[in-house]
Amino acid sequence: MSITIAQAQKGIAAGLAKAGELKSPSSIAILDEGRNLIAFARMDGALLASIELSRSKAFTARSLNMKTGDVMQYVQPGAALYGMHTSHQPPFVVFGGGEPIKRRDQVIGAVGVAGGMVPDDEAIASAVAEAIALA
Repeated sequence: MSITIAQAQKGIAAGLAKAGELKSPSSIAILDEGRNLIAFARMDGALLASIELSRSKAFTARSLNMKTGDVMQYVQPGAALYGMHTSHQPPFVVFGGGEPIKRRDQVIGAVGVAGGMVPDDEAIASAVAEAIALA
């Protein structure tokens, strides 16, 4: 099962709507199951850094099949994955805004959102993932 461009576009539309509602100019990256970029949008006013950061969040979420905000606990000194977030290209991101996209409990891709505060990025990413899961 894969994400089609039509589904990705629905996800982007949902993310842009949520970002507008939150007044959080953002970049949104959607990757397929193989971690390939299939859709991207950068809102007017979104920070330049948000471009690569959104893709890295999606890459992390798909690579680990978990929300990026949940990764932090595993990369602390003494934890099982300590240092992982500094040893990989593209870099793994360990704060919120990346989320796997699932359909029928199967991971089919991931979304990464960057540009706002972490709670906003997480809310936007969830809106994107939900829109694609239902598409």
